[in-house]
Amino acid sequence: MSNILVNGGLGFIGSETVVALINSGYNPIVVDDLSNSKIAVLDRIETITGKRPTFIQANCTDYAAMDKVFTENKIDGIIHFAAFKAVGESVQKPIEYYSNNLKSSLTTLELMKKHGVRNFIFSSSATVYGCAKEMPLYENNETGDATNPYGETKVMNERILVDVAKAMPELNIAILRYFNPIGAHPSGLLGEDPNGIPNNLMPYISQVSIGRLPCLSIFGDDYPTPDGTGIRDYIHVLDLAEGHVAAMKKLESNSGLVIYNLGTGKGTSVKELVKAFEDANGVKIPVVIKPRRAGDVAENYANCDKAFKELGWKARFTIVDACRDSYNFQKKNPKGIE
Repeated sequence: MSNILVNGGLGFIGSETVVALINSGYNPIVVDDLSNSKIAVLDRIETITGKRPTFIQANCTDYAAMDKVFTENKIDGIIHFAAFKAVGESVQKPIEYYSNNLKSSLTTLELMKKHGVRNFIFSSSATVYGCAKEMPLYENNETGDATNPYGETKVMNERILVDVAKAMPELNIAILRYFNPIGAHPSGLLGEDPNGIPNNLMPYISQVSIGRLPCLSIFGDDYPTPDGTGIRDYIHVLDLAEGHVAAMKKLESNSGLVIYNLGTGKGTSVKELVKAFEDANGVKIPVVIKPRRAGDVAENYANCDKAFKELGWKARFTIVDACRDSYNFQKKNPKGIE
């Protein structure tokens, strides 16, 4: 059984991926500093899978703490989620974002080299494509002109990984460019549970739906899109988690460096997502239109043919599934995971 180190493994995507890894016969070792996650997630993973993963509370930028993790555990592969991730916040706090998001991955890569670990999956983002002029986005599209510091940290990390792969061809590295993860585990035990006011659309809609927040702010309805609101490729988090399992299996075949888009291949506007949520759950979401946010682009959606061709992976769940699962999680956890 392969041991997979999952950095940031108690977060929204990380926890679902830990579940998918366990269900696929892997043994996850979770490292998380609990800065944007909760220890109760560990109990919930155990409830869902029947297995409690090894957990170490540590910050991935802490070389000594992470060296101890590598020394005390046999690690066969790494999935690196650990990063600050809010686009708007990154514009306000660029120093913190560059420092944390680069140092956490560099520390992990240094320790991979020291301890002879060969397989590494990096949690990247569609933000690396910047303001692309044509949709959908392909893996060979130009990257590097991200519109915000968060996206730039992903661009820089990708450049680092490309250089590392050239210098160390024995490594197997997968760069996974996520589009917009939404949804929750159907059990209602796991879902997106941000600290404070949500930065992402779906948890904001969900909190409005149960009255935890008064209304949804839509930032900009004057984009050059059919209804004026931003278009994104919303992917169910369960599909995204399965994409990581498929990518890990790919690395085990000595793949070298590979890059994949993980999305549905279909764009959905903010207004369309709100309507889908209302229709799926029989609720009304009050909306207020506000000015555009710094760092947002008009539209962003994927072509995912490469992931299907090389990994045998494609998204199975619909927007309606994700809306239903998000609402279910929010109703069962009105104050978040406690």
